[in-house]
Amino acid sequence: MSAEEVRALMSAPGNEHLTWNTPLSEEHAAQLIAGCAPAPGARIADFGSGWGELLMRLVEAAPGSTGDGVETDPDAVARGRRLAGERGLADRVRFHEVPAAEYQGAGYDLAVSIGSSHAWPGGTPEALKALRAAVRPGGRVLFGDGFWEREPSPAALEGLGAEADDFSPLLGLVRQAEAAGLRPLQVTVADQREWDLFESAANIGRGERWALANPGHRLHAAVTEAVDARRTGYYGGYRGTLGLAYLVLGA
Repeated sequence: MSAEEVRALMSAPGNEHLTWNTPLSEEHAAQLIAGCAPAPGARIADFGSGWGELLMRLVEAAPGSTGDGVETDPDAVARGRRLAGERGLADRVRFHEVPAAEYQGAGYDLAVSIGSSHAWPGGTPEALKALRAAVRPGGRVLFGDGFWEREPSPAALEGLGAEADDFSPLLGLVRQAEAAGLRPLQVTVADQREWDLFESAANIGRGERWALANPGHRLHAAVTEAVDARRTGYYGGYRGTLGLAYLVLGA
């Protein structure tokens, strides 16, 4: 058996149990949308949009607005297009299956990127520069990225498969946004309940649901082992150490 087979099976149920592919509650999402304050007729782009739930809610909040979702995962794009059709947004929300760093759109009123800074070769600094370039003067950026809530322990780094310099403290993330020419208007972070629910539904939950549904599969033991390792990495490692910040920024 290969590690690739195990990873594929762990993600086999997909993300149907997730509203957002990020630690986020309904209340928190509403606060982000209010902070972005998209105006009627706004042009909105979401880089690494997934299935575009947040993008669609932003479009719904602004009559006559349009949204461009930039996403390379074909399954997420298919789900997004289906959801847009079901919500009567097929003519207002479009999906583009291209890498975020290659998308050429500009002049947006709002640019969004949640948990997708890795899509740019230079990571967070380059992502912020690209988002700044994508919006018109006076536009806004909604940027979600990881940060260290406290000094990471060896167990936290091992659980994430990360290095200590992969993230900065929250103030360091804010300073990177400022260095890109963006001004923080609203800064919030995912709380522990949001993180726990996200891990339970996503990274841990996908594999666990598959294992429960396929007890006789030849890879059942390997998937269960991988799920247990992920659970150990979270509860015994990076829980409470890795944070997710949401920055509403003025350009």
